Amino acid sequence: MKIFKEIPAKKPITPLLDKVEIPADIRSFSIGELQTLSDELREFLLYSVGQSGGHLGGGLGVVELTIILHYLYNTPFDKLVWDVGHQAYPHKILTGRKNEIETIRKKDGLAPFPSINESDYDSFGVGHSSTSISALLGMAVAAAESDPEKKHVAVIGDGAMTAGMAFEALSHTGHIKPNVLIILNDNDMSISENVGGLSNYFSRIWASKTYKGIKKSGASFLKPLPQAYHLARKVETQMKAMVAPGTIFEELGLNYIGPIDGHNLKEMKDVISNLKEFDGPQFLHVITKKGAGLDPAEADRIGFHAIGKIKSIKQKKSNKKKYQDIFSDWIVDMADKDKDLVAITPAMREGSGLVEFSKKFPDRYFDVAIAEQHSVTFGAGLAIAGKKPVVAIYSTFLQRAYDQLIHDVAVQNLNVTFALDRAGLVGEDGPTHSGNYDIAYLRCIPNMTICTPADENETRLMLTSAFNHHGPVSVRYPRGEGPNVKVDEKLETVDIGKARLIAENNTKVILLNFGSLLHLAEKVSKNLKLTLIDMRFVKPLDKEILIKYLSNADLFISLEDGSIMGGAGSAVQEFCSENKINIKSLLLGIPDSFIDHATREEMLDEAGLTADKIESKIKELM
Repeated sequence: MKIFKEIPAKKPITPLLDKVEIPADIRSFSIGELQTLSDELREFLLYSVGQSGGHLGGGLGVVELTIILHYLYNTPFDKLVWDVGHQAYPHKILTGRKNEIETIRKKDGLAPFPSINESDYDSFGVGHSSTSISALLGMAVAAAESDPEKKHVAVIGDGAMTAGMAFEALSHTGHIKPNVLIILNDNDMSISENVGGLSNYFSRIWASKTYKGIKKSGASFLKPLPQAYHLARKVETQMKAMVAPGTIFEELGLNYIGPIDGHNLKEMKDVISNLKEFDGPQFLHVITKKGAGLDPAEADRIGFHAIGKIKSIKQKKSNKKKYQDIFSDWIVDMADKDKDLVAITPAMREGSGLVEFSKKFPDRYFDVAIAEQHSVTFGAGLAIAGKKPVVAIYSTFLQRAYDQLIHDVAVQNLNVTFALDRAGLVGEDGPTHSGNYDIAYLRCIPNMTICTPADENETRLMLTSAFNHHGPVSVRYPRGEGPNVKVDEKLETVDIGKARLIAENNTKVILLNFGSLLHLAEKVSKNLKLTLIDMRFVKPLDKEILIKYLSNADLFISLEDGSIMGGAGSAVQEFCSENKINIKSLLLGIPDSFIDHATREEMLDEAGLTADKIESKIKELM
């Protein structure tokens, strides 16, 4: 493997890669040419991500694996599913999208993850973790009769394998035993010492056609002697347990092979080409290095998981704090004050802003891995025992724990605070990561309180208020920087369900703001001379202020960075109906469609959430 010291600033010369338009072009290559291709692909990946920004570390780690899979399998006829898709950039480059790769994550450019609307080589749309095995199993079952020769392969990371959904799918796979290959891409390096020596020797034996034939004939010979057959099977299982950590997968009914070196092209070619011919579910454990081939990325796997453009890396950092920094400061300060505070996150320590907390309060910090359902019920257990858990989770990932939120937290009215980062339109990661629906799916739950702070200081105020409130509370805030409002470092609270009047002008037209778009609402209300109220809470609504201002008004406009359907504006409409307030309404928010990846500003523009577009819509009604 060629090692790079830095990300290339100039487009590299890649003569062999330039010949590859589709995967079929590499299937006549020799092993030597495949090695050259891997070096060129890695260098081109480094350059292109340096130009566009995006996920880097995962893709660097699977360059060789991607090449071998497309070399051995007849894609797109054979189906290849990448879990999450952070690591799929090399896959996109080899499947006809090399010249477009610099547009990735940009408006009208390539999607940040595999997408069925983008290429036939993207067998299943992904973005959230741990879905690949379930999807692959469904595809394999559906193809069993119509296309029995079709091969099915899933690549799932060691992080994604921590989710319950992955093990549910593995259990079902072991039960129905389809002809599939599941590849565990293990880049954690916690068991890397098992690669080589005895481990590789036995992996080659177990994945060989000779062993397969002996095993099959031996099984036929020994089955009339059940004790002898089970003894032979047990010996194989115990030998595997001695040199490899695969016993659990064997017990689930899969044939475990590995671990093998995921950067050794010949080793993978030999093993996987044999596994293609095996019957039943095969589980191949591959060890890779996240960030492989780039020295800084191998040394800092978290920092190089995703990067910005090279040009922006060298720019002076902004002095503005991101919302995750506001949360980080708050939870450390709150934990100093209240020893019962416990922080929980499902594998989002850095993204959620819990690094400092984890260092200062290691005994009160729990990263439960990619297990959103467990994180919520774990919090419920802590709460019922008298602790005060704070679950730091992205809005889009809380969707995965909806039943636990209702059944285990809300029904019991437990004190669990949900810090919902990445609420609303998130930008380049696109619709799978946008947090558009938490207002709609939370406000229908009894006992739930929903806070929508408008800026950094309001976020700190509402986090404190939520933490001190009895019952489950969500505090939603967007990705990135706010309007740079000065933050009061005191741990003060606001009254639950109380709005604040921002401007009182034309009392016949009332603009109700919910959340982080207040800066737009202030501009619009000033230009059109409207009365502006920052509602602060979706549930409970401030009944007093709504009755006071809506009873004699002609029109109210609601503004939110969330789904219009079932959102905050709908809550106000319901309130007006219940209180017999006859008033026209204009609900502004995210429409009933998925908005593709772009910058957050471009996505807001597409949703009609800019000052000019908001003003235009209001003028039509006025």
